Amino acid sequence: MNPYVLTTLLFSLGLGTTITFASSHWLLAWMGLEINTLAIIPLMAQHHHPRAVEATTKYFLTQATAAAMILFASATNAWLTGEWEIQHISHPIPALATTMALALKVGLAPVHFWLPEVLQGLDLTTGLILSTWQKLAPFALILQTPSTNSTLLIILGITSTLVGGWGGLNQTQLRKILAYSSIAHLGWMILVLQFNPQLTLMALLTYFIMTFSTFAVFKINSSTNINTLATSWAKTPALTALTPLILLSLGGLPPLTGFAPKWLILQELTKQDLPLTATLAAMTALLSLYFYLRLCYAMTLTISPNTTIGVTPWRLTSTQLTLPLAIATMATLSLLPLTPTALALLTP
Repeated sequence: MNPYVLTTLLFSLGLGTTITFASSHWLLAWMGLEINTLAIIPLMAQHHHPRAVEATTKYFLTQATAAAMILFASATNAWLTGEWEIQHISHPIPALATTMALALKVGLAPVHFWLPEVLQGLDLTTGLILSTWQKLAPFALILQTPSTNSTLLIILGITSTLVGGWGGLNQTQLRKILAYSSIAHLGWMILVLQFNPQLTLMALLTYFIMTFSTFAVFKINSSTNINTLATSWAKTPALTALTPLILLSLGGLPPLTGFAPKWLILQELTKQDLPLTATLAAMTALLSLYFYLRLCYAMTLTISPNTTIGVTPWRLTSTQLTLPLAIATMATLSLLPLTPTALALLTP
């Protein structure tokens, strides 16, 4: 892609998200979401592969549906209450429609079906943008919407953690596994949203760091399915030793960074007298942990067949930039002791 076009698209992505962050009016927030969607579509379809075009079309139709629902809900709220302000959405019908539209935008279960299919059709870099940056603007709106039904949020959260764990069990494609991982993590964030928004924000930022590391590892290894992970020991042995720790951090095992948000979310749910919800969330985390362990097994405990043709490309030196991966990996593995500092910074 032409560097000038790429720069324009990336700036448009940033502009759309910033407009949504800064807006207190539903129409302006909707415009920010639309700029975001239109900016990422050329990035998704840049390879002109039929699978990429299919994924782009699915993404566009899904996002257009969610945007239409948001516009309809905000117009209905203005008709019923006379208010366009995001903070003044007080009628239950527009609040319900807005929540479901934003859930569709980020890919929460049960409106998650587009996410694995879309992510599977993209290259790893665009998939990373879709899994991280594209979640920011809808999440900002979910955080700002005051009269969201608390039961609905808990149902969305539990369903997402369950679907995110269950859906990833039989997958062999890494991008689909990361899509289900995204659904599960978003479920955890939505569970605690109404009780402690700062904790949701911390979980979101932690998820971004861990996902960035995972996508960067797969990109350096040029891996898109589980079988190719078995060859990574010959390409990057040191990185192959660290990757299971990154995956276990995504699964939420101590003493890695991913443990902090899950631990604090379970603690907050227990404080709010929701022990059954906390128990269900903890049990669904075990499902996700299983497919992360499956990836660890494929990388470290299996050896790919060595053929004369196959050995040569493994030993080529990678020309990709590794500094972002190094920083993200360190953050993924060792930020747990800084959890109190992170919470203090996010608390207003």
